[in-house]
Amino acid sequence: MTQDVTWTNTITAITLFAENLEEAKAFYSRVFELPVLFEGDTSVVFKFGSTMINLLQIGQADELVTPAHVATSQGGARAVYTLTVDDVDAKCAELKTKGVTLLNGPMDRPWGIRTASFKDPAGNIWEIAR
Repeated sequence: MTQDVTWTNTITAITLFAENLEEAKAFYSRVFELPVLFEGDTSVVFKFGSTMINLLQIGQADELVTPAHVATSQGGARAVYTLTVDDVDAKCAELKTKGVTLLNGPMDRPWGIRTASFKDPAGNIWEIAR
């Protein structure tokens, strides 16, 4: 039997749950400066390179994850999504002008990269790194 390893080469889409879809849409438009790729009544999609980020109204999440439980944004961090930038300090300064509050950083990590983190209105953690 041969193993199909090509299915792990690309992440096509990541769905993030949002309690307030309009607030999340405004945040992603302002902070990441991306146009809306698709918008429906319960979701908004942005494209990060070749990966689609689907912001889904949390009330619609159950049908995607049942029988798993949908956690609220107050449940704590569940994942970190990392974006590579040329200059972490400069990007942090830019983010602050867009009203973004950093969770941490910029800081040099023991494993040799410089990072800073922030969260979106739904509690998803984003990290910028170099």
